[in-house]
Amino acid sequence: MVAVLLTILFFAPGGVATGVAALLMLLAAREWSVFLGAVPPLVRYGWLLLLAGAYAAVYFLVPGQLDLSLVLWAALAWWLTALFWVLRYPVPIPPFAAGVAGIFVLVPAWISLVSILEVAGQGSALLLLALAIIWAADIGAYFAGHRWGRLKLAPRVSPGKTLEGVGGGLVSAVIVAGLGGSLLGLPLAAMLPLGLCMAAISVLGDLTESMFKRSVGIKDSGRLFPGHGGVLDRIDSITAATPLFALALQWMGRIPA
Repeated sequence: MVAVLLTILFFAPGGVATGVAALLMLLAAREWSVFLGAVPPLVRYGWLLLLAGAYAAVYFLVPGQLDLSLVLWAALAWWLTALFWVLRYPVPIPPFAAGVAGIFVLVPAWISLVSILEVAGQGSALLLLALAIIWAADIGAYFAGHRWGRLKLAPRVSPGKTLEGVGGGLVSAVIVAGLGGSLLGLPLAAMLPLGLCMAAISVLGDLTESMFKRSVGIKDSGRLFPGHGGVLDRIDSITAATPLFALALQWMGRIPA
């Protein structure tokens, strides 16, 4: 999968990466519709049409008629809400709440991916850096959790996650953010705290998707990747962390304000 990603980012014709991102986000939307629970098919399809329309709207309106930073700050506000939601779980999640949550998760993630890819001369490299930070957090958490994990992070949502694992993920993400940022000419003073924050919010993204899956009694969001679940299972951390990365790039002047 990494080989395919690198080919798309650095060797495929222009626009292919954006098209692939759009396809993945549409598949993610289809999987998220399951979180609406036992609603009539018409409601589910209506929500999918609404979300597809929101994808198209932000794509054409940002940044000309709609300020990107407003979308990104709205996303971060949603993730703060998600934190309290996860801490309070188990609580019932009505279909309407799941539908609204899907919009706040997926639409900002989509426009963040597009905005990062469109950075002149460095879009592909910057997106790869964002993904590398997120993957480093995940890998560091996995190995640290298996080696030292004792204290459960959120046992009612994801019993396997530990505080020690999160610590390992934070360290790994900071190292990758610092090294990768230096290679791309990004200030170290900004990249180190950014790596820390991206790691933390990526964990929240994972926990949030786990919460929604538990609310409807499923283990995986889909079966697109045999043995690895669906698209949402692969990008849950990405949906949370890329808006933060895009906002930081905007602050650093790489994405137009």
